[in-house]
Amino acid sequence: MNVAIYSAHKFEKEYLEEANKGQYNFKYITSALSSETANLAEGCEAVSIFVSDDASAPVLQLLNKTGVKFLALRSAGFNHVNIAEAQKLKIKVARVAEYSPYAVAEHSIALILALNRKLIRANNRVQEQNFSLDGLVGFDMNGKTVGIIGTGKIGSVTAKILHGFGCKILTHDHIESEELKQKYNVTYTDYETLLKQSDIITLQIPLTEKTKYIINKSSIEMMKTGVMLINTSRGMLVNTKDVIDALKSGHIGSFGMDVYEEEEGLFFEDHSETILQDDTIARLMSFRNVLITSHQAFLTDTALKNIAETTVYNLDCFAKSEDNKNEIKV
Repeated sequence: MNVAIYSAHKFEKEYLEEANKGQYNFKYITSALSSETANLAEGCEAVSIFVSDDASAPVLQLLNKTGVKFLALRSAGFNHVNIAEAQKLKIKVARVAEYSPYAVAEHSIALILALNRKLIRANNRVQEQNFSLDGLVGFDMNGKTVGIIGTGKIGSVTAKILHGFGCKILTHDHIESEELKQKYNVTYTDYETLLKQSDIITLQIPLTEKTKYIINKSSIEMMKTGVMLINTSRGMLVNTKDVIDALKSGHIGSFGMDVYEEEEGLFFEDHSETILQDDTIARLMSFRNVLITSHQAFLTDTALKNIAETTVYNLDCFAKSEDNKNEIKV
């Protein structure tokens, strides 16, 4: 079976090849899937896409015309796929439901620690032979109140790590975990209380119509002055312009982001030889108390291995017409 791998990155190719073991003919396409590139899947029965690919209704219709019958996502999230249209076109869709919650949770903690202890600024100073400590004061994590919005697998691991630091942990989720309560002294509370009492807030929820821009001017106004905000989930959970206004006023003390609402066409690509056209992210990059990584929270060897193996498993289920636990249905 021929499989078109869109948004193929160097860092994942060896893992995909190892998992595939020559079973399927992978056609690696470095371009993202879009209406302009859908024709590159000609002759392929299956297509594999990344989080930066466009699988909207018009694109799916183009893929259907080329003969594509299966869409294998190399991600857990699927908000970039029009599932209803896929089912209408009888294109099956499967995702990587879980690859490594530890990878994303640990990256969230890395952002917190780097912002708190101003590690980027400190390193830059030392590189310039400036060993002054002025302006580098951080705070003890022990005793701080951290609000975790979402206690799925990633949020649960985040809580486990923060408990080790001695943090007071507040969480908000419609499903409460008794294990988190008993093992890590997690307190479930309402959204407003979490916003008002937390020194650090980290987002660990999927993007849905209800969670879009869950962080906005109104929610920010409820937060403590000087709060640290961390987002390693989905860019559109945060209204970026509202966050910029809060950074300018000092209401948000620091912001760590691994995802961005306008990251399509920006993240995962080298723009070092071009002029940055996105004024919003350029403004974010101007703040010393903002730390940006380009959607790399998942990027560990364990996660890449699991993503590749699950992708091949999903292809196997499709090729053999077997039931697939990872298939997405409306």
